[in-house]
Amino acid sequence: MDFTPEVLKERLQKIEELKAKGISLYSDVFRPTFRISDLLEPFVEGKQVQVAGRMMTRRAHGKSVFADLKDETGKIQIYVKFDLVGKDQFELFELLDLGDILGVDGSLFVTQKGEKTIKVNRFVLLSKIVQTLPEKWHGLKDVEARYRQRYLDLLMNEDVRKVFQTRSKLIREIREFLEKRGFMEVETPMMQPIPGGARARSFVTHHEALHTDLHLRVAPELYLKRLLVGGFSKVFEINRNFRNEGLSTKHNPEFTMLELYEAYSDSERMMELTEELIVSLVQNVCQSETIPFGKHHVNFKRPWKRVSFYEVLKEKSRLDWRNSDLKKLAGKVGIPLDHYSQDVDILNEAFDRFVEPDLIDPTFVVDYPALTTPLAKRNPKAPDLVERFELFVGQLELANAFSELNDPFEQRERLMKQKEIVGTDKKLDEDFLLALEYGMPPAGGLGMGVDRLIMLLTNSSSIRDVILFPQLRPES
Repeated sequence: MDFTPEVLKERLQKIEELKAKGISLYSDVFRPTFRISDLLEPFVEGKQVQVAGRMMTRRAHGKSVFADLKDETGKIQIYVKFDLVGKDQFELFELLDLGDILGVDGSLFVTQKGEKTIKVNRFVLLSKIVQTLPEKWHGLKDVEARYRQRYLDLLMNEDVRKVFQTRSKLIREIREFLEKRGFMEVETPMMQPIPGGARARSFVTHHEALHTDLHLRVAPELYLKRLLVGGFSKVFEINRNFRNEGLSTKHNPEFTMLELYEAYSDSERMMELTEELIVSLVQNVCQSETIPFGKHHVNFKRPWKRVSFYEVLKEKSRLDWRNSDLKKLAGKVGIPLDHYSQDVDILNEAFDRFVEPDLIDPTFVVDYPALTTPLAKRNPKAPDLVERFELFVGQLELANAFSELNDPFEQRERLMKQKEIVGTDKKLDEDFLLALEYGMPPAGGLGMGVDRLIMLLTNSSSIRDVILFPQLRPES
């Protein structure tokens, strides 16, 4: 940022001067009647308007000044003339700085150069800037500075604002899509006595009144399934999850997921629903079946490709991971066993290395190993597999879904085995198992990474580009 102590000293002196004149620096007496975009189309010359925005540029010409006023919807030129606003207002305008927020009352006209403009009759200083706006923010090399001061990023970079406007539109479209199909939006606890629904390290907090530790949720799955037991047949939650894990271009410790469950459904129906939802979003938001993502172009034309987990892994690695000693294979391909000690972790790492880089167009990976997914139903024809798929697009894992296991006896047995894998301190959610004993209908469930979906549809290279305030390492 172009800022020095001398500039700050000068700015503070100006503020004191304005105060001495009795001018309010943070007024709230102005109410805009239009947003700037509403003035530009249609543009009606002579129309009386009141707008508010931030002054971004200024060009003085003797007893008149042209400036650009910007709000979240657009930018318009304003024209301040001594003869129109009077001596006091004109002198005040000369004391203003770029970045000040103004309320403007005037009429629309077109200049000789064809510029749509507001001829100012009166203005109000609504908020005085103390700092100085950066001049070269758009090309800032230290991207972390943009994330730490997101307010400046949004203010100075129109492309960034568009990403988050698109994010809001996408989430609205998801809700509308599901509600039209009979799904009910629900809310489940963010603080849970036992974290469940995913293999992930949780954040722990302490509840003083209850004298107990609680976990920020890693997934809402087990609570949403309780709602199926309770008689709701179609539920969804656009939820915040928290996983105490690393940071990367694909991972943020706090992230947004869509999770939904449909009674009397299965993984096949979830595949259909996933295709319908994403194609609908691509068409409505991107208005094309093919979109750019990084160096690739992703084609969303249906039907999407399907590949089997073990088969595609064998094809890409030229090794049989289904019928072999996984630790030996790990050593053969250089997967470090000190970091990937469990079979489930070895399989996931092998898939990430050999298969994921080639998954550009939407691809459903099906027939997952049962050991990876204790909450999914087994494939009746191949009990070592489960009825599960993951969706990959643009080398991103975007969604995970399966036919939900609703047998309380098998569920207990498989969760006990997972407990052995992830550690003896991993408690079973006995209330969830009790709920299954009251009978959960057969169901399909789907989890989709909303942040990653927005990365894809806005051609953003990092998850931090689509989260307004991402987690960052502490400043040194």
